[in-house]
Amino acid sequence: MGALHPDVERTLHRAVEPFATEFFDVGDGHSLYVEQCGNPGGLPILFVHGGPGAGCSAADRRFFDPDRFRAVLIDQRGSGRSKPHGSIEHNTTEDLIADFERVREHLGIEKWHVFGGSWGSTLGLAYAIAHPESCLSLTLRGIWLFRQVELDWWLQGMRAIQPERWRTFSEHVGETEPQALLDAYWERLTGTDREAAEQAALVWSVYEGASCTLLPDEDFTAAFADPAMAWPLARLEAHYFRNQRFTPDDRLLEGVPRIRHLPTFIVHGRYDIVCPISGAVDLHRAFPESDLAIVDDAGHASREPGTARHLVAACDRIAATGDPRRS
Repeated sequence: MGALHPDVERTLHRAVEPFATEFFDVGDGHSLYVEQCGNPGGLPILFVHGGPGAGCSAADRRFFDPDRFRAVLIDQRGSGRSKPHGSIEHNTTEDLIADFERVREHLGIEKWHVFGGSWGSTLGLAYAIAHPESCLSLTLRGIWLFRQVELDWWLQGMRAIQPERWRTFSEHVGETEPQALLDAYWERLTGTDREAAEQAALVWSVYEGASCTLLPDEDFTAAFADPAMAWPLARLEAHYFRNQRFTPDDRLLEGVPRIRHLPTFIVHGRYDIVCPISGAVDLHRAFPESDLAIVDDAGHASREPGTARHLVAACDRIAATGDPRRS
C-alpha cells in the first residue's frame, strides 16, 4: 500500500519474505492464499485482514518480530490472491471461521494468538467465540461489531464528517437512504454489465480508502484505486453488509462470556470515521478484562503512527509474556 510514514517505518519490525506460501483448497471452489513468515519454531499468530475483501500486504507481516513469531497470513475467500478473485459464492462468516480452523489443523498448530483489525476484528472475535480452545490471546484494532448502527453510519452517517466524499459515493447510484444505497450498489456490483460493476467497485473502494486515515495519505489511498483491490473489496463488503448480517444484531457482544479468559488488547483511533469508537467502548464494557487503548491522534488505519506503536508493543508483549495487555 505504498510508502509508510517515517515514524511507522521506524516502529514496525524489519521487512521479511515468507518462508512458506501455498494455495490451500478449502472446498466450495475456493483456494486460499496462505503465507507463513518469521521463525518456523516461533509463537504462532494468525493475522486476520480487514475488508471484507482487502487481503494481506507485505507491511502486515511487520507487526510481528520475525525472530520470535511464526505469523500466518491468510487471504480470505475471494480476497487478495485467493481464488476465485472477488467470489461471493459460498462466502459467509461461518465459512471463514471454518477456514481458519482448517488452516490451523493443516499447519499442525495446536493454538495460536489472533491479531485482526476492522473487519479483521469482527472476524477475529467471531472466530474466538466459536473456537476459544484454539486461541491464546486477541489483539484487535478498529473494532467493527457489525451492528445495524455501524452499518447505517458507514452508508450514511459519515456524510456529517466528509459530505463531499459521501456525495460522490451516493450520487454514483442516485440513492441516499442506507438500505436503498446498499441495494443499488449491490445491483451494480453483481449485474451483467461488467464495466458498470467495475466502476461502482472503484467508487466504493476509493470512498472507503479516503476515510481511513486522520491525515491525508496519498500512498495509502492510491491502493484503493487499484482495480485489483477495489473489485473484491466492494463486492465482498456489499455482500456481507447486505446478505450476511448477524442474528441477533449484537451477536458478538453476546458471545463475549466465551472468551473473557483470553488476554485481549483493543486499540482504536479516537477519530476513526470508518468504525466509530463507540464499538470499541461497548466491547470493552462487555469485556472488562480486556485492555483498551484509545489513540487520540489517529483514525482507522493500522499504518498511522500511534496505532502502529500500540500494535507492535502489544505483539512484543505477547512474545515476552504471552499477554498483549499493558498490565
